[in-house]
Amino acid sequence: MTTRDVLISGAGVAGSTLAYWLARNGFRPTVVERSPGQRSSGNPVDVRGPAMPVVEAMGVVPRLRDVATRTTMMRLLDASGRSITTVGMPAARGNEIEVPRADLAGVLYEAARDEAEFLFDDAITAVRQDEHGVELTFEHGAPRRFDLVIGADGLHSAVRRMAFGPEGDFLRSAGLHVATMPLGEPVEHPHEVLIHNAPGRLVSIHPARDKALIAFIFRSSNGDEEIDYRNVDQHKRIVTEAYADAGWRVPQLLDRLADADDLFFDAVSVVDLPTWSTRRIALLGDAASCVSLLGDGSSLAIAGAHALATALAEQPADHAAAFGRYERAHRSRVTPKQRAITRSAALLVPKTRLGLAARNLAARLWPGGA
Repeated sequence: MTTRDVLISGAGVAGSTLAYWLARNGFRPTVVERSPGQRSSGNPVDVRGPAMPVVEAMGVVPRLRDVATRTTMMRLLDASGRSITTVGMPAARGNEIEVPRADLAGVLYEAARDEAEFLFDDAITAVRQDEHGVELTFEHGAPRRFDLVIGADGLHSAVRRMAFGPEGDFLRSAGLHVATMPLGEPVEHPHEVLIHNAPGRLVSIHPARDKALIAFIFRSSNGDEEIDYRNVDQHKRIVTEAYADAGWRVPQLLDRLADADDLFFDAVSVVDLPTWSTRRIALLGDAASCVSLLGDGSSLAIAGAHALATALAEQPADHAAAFGRYERAHRSRVTPKQRAITRSAALLVPKTRLGLAARNLAARLWPGGA
């Protein structure tokens, strides 16, 4: 018996890519998204490596280049704003594309929207599996039944929670928090990402494409305080306390933070699950294997979506075998990236002044450094 009706939770990078490829392979995908529409914010991310053949096959590379950022280098700055060194961006060499996350998701949605059913402003509230399918209830829509359900709903996946258990069982902190928001004014150098570090802290201004973005990435310093990821006032307080004595433009940026109404805040985390599927439900993207540092998550989400769709197309009568095939293939890409999180964090946000000096020296010696 073939499985054809597939519910995908999440209309982001992974969900839209999967919907496109499932439809192309004869499935009937439905995508449910909690947000009322495509989101308009998000840090720049890279489309590279195993994602490039996928987006080329989708025919969306010209659109991605239309919305790509124009950055060509990163400039490291000291507390007085003086340049320490510059490092060339890989995207400037043409072998990858840097795109604001929301624009990437938007381009992938445009490719998939005529191929699949999209339900915005709704969410799954309960799942019940049996031998023949999955019964779903929704916040707003009527209950529906599908052959398979795919959770592509991010780091704090509701599908994962309902089908696999509490997220605390699977999330492993990398010891960092990240907060991002729009800068709200034009930048002087639209081709440069400006980065200032102090021990345990980083702040950057990325010109993006149309709207520059501020990012605060810092070592966790709030002890055992429980973080409510819906409490924006708490997030602002944590960031302000972490950067209270920082130099460069940080005091001015903290003033903007106080008035910000479009703030993203979360822990940098790794999702570590023993398996990505249970019976008729599988996980994809950050829900299965978050890699939330240095921009690899979106490329891995695209590659993973294609791997899952391909496995289901090749074994449509045996979804369990297809899920296993997808997981074996994609874990080989994800696991090395997850293992490198600690090293990546040490390079991006050194803990000590000595570590920071060593990182800056390495940046000067890096090919393309100046």
